[in-house]
Amino acid sequence: MKKWIALILITFVIGSLAVYKYIDSALFSPLDYQSPIVFELKKGSSAQSVATELTQKKLSPHPLFARLTMRFFGFDKRLRAGEYLLEAKMSLRDILEKLTSGKVIMHQLTIPEGLTTAKILEIIDQNNFLSGKIPENISEGELLHETYSFAKGELKENIIRKAKEDMQKALKQAWQTKAENLPLKNENELLILASIIEKETGVNAERGKVASVFINRLNIDMPLQTDPTVIYALTLGKSDLGRSLKHKDLETNSPYNTYINKGLPPTPICNPGIKAIKAAANPDTTPYLYFVADGKGGHRFGKTLAEHNANIRLWLKK
Repeated sequence: MKKWIALILITFVIGSLAVYKYIDSALFSPLDYQSPIVFELKKGSSAQSVATELTQKKLSPHPLFARLTMRFFGFDKRLRAGEYLLEAKMSLRDILEKLTSGKVIMHQLTIPEGLTTAKILEIIDQNNFLSGKIPENISEGELLHETYSFAKGELKENIIRKAKEDMQKALKQAWQTKAENLPLKNENELLILASIIEKETGVNAERGKVASVFINRLNIDMPLQTDPTVIYALTLGKSDLGRSLKHKDLETNSPYNTYINKGLPPTPICNPGIKAIKAAANPDTTPYLYFVADGKGGHRFGKTLAEHNANIRLWLKK
C-alpha cells in the first residue's frame, strides 16, 4: 500500500512539474515570430474573442489557455481597445501586458501651411485611420497647419477642433504682441493679411518684407493688388486654377479681387502658418510698396513704380 501511495505521489509531482514547465514555457518564453505584429483590439472585444485571435495568430497555444491566463492575472477586465505593436519575440504574458497598457500605435496627419480649408478637409476625410464625418461650416482660415497624432478610430471632428483651437491660440498670441499702429482692426483682419502673405511667399526670411509692403499700402489707401486674391476670387479655394493668371482675370468682379477693391478681402484666402501670422503682426519697417519674383524663388522689392518696373524687366529676362 505504501508503495502505491509513493508511486501516486511521484506521478503527481512529475505531472505537476510537467504542467508547470508547460505553463511556464507557454506563458513566459519568447514566441517564435521574427517581425513585429500589429494587433488590433476592437472596441467591445470580449476576452474570449481576444483569446481566439491570439491563438489564430499563433501567439497562444490554445484559446482556453489564453482565456484562463487572462482571468487568472486579471487581464480580462483591463483590456483596452486600440492598435498595438507587438515587438518580435514577446512572450504571451508580455503581449497581454501590452494589450492592457493603452500604449496604442499613434498615427500622424500633417496639415501643410497655406492650404485652403477645402483642401485640408479633403486630406482629413481621406485618412483611413480616422472615423466619423467632417463637420459642416468650417470657414476659410480657421485651421492651423500642424502634425497631429491620434489613435486609429479618432473622430475627424476632433482633429478639426484641435486645428481650430490651435489657430485661435496662435492668433491671440500674435495679436497681443503685435506692432503698434498697424492698420488692422482685429484678429480676423490679422488672419486675412497673414493668409495673403502665406500665399505670396514661402521664403521665411522675406515674409516680414512682404508684410511691410501690404501694411504700407493699407496705410496710404493703395490697393493691395495681390494675385493670390484674384486666384481665390476665381476658385473660392475649392480647386487649383490650373493656369497662369491672365490680364482679364484682374478685372474679375469679386470682393476678393484686390486689384479693383481697396483694403483687405472679406475673408482669409487660405489657412496661414504661424510664421506668416507673426509676420503680419510684426512686419519689417521698410519703404517698399512693390515686389516681384526674382526668378530664384524669392522676390525683389522696390520703393517706387520706376524701381518696380525695372525689377519686372529683370524678371522677364529670366
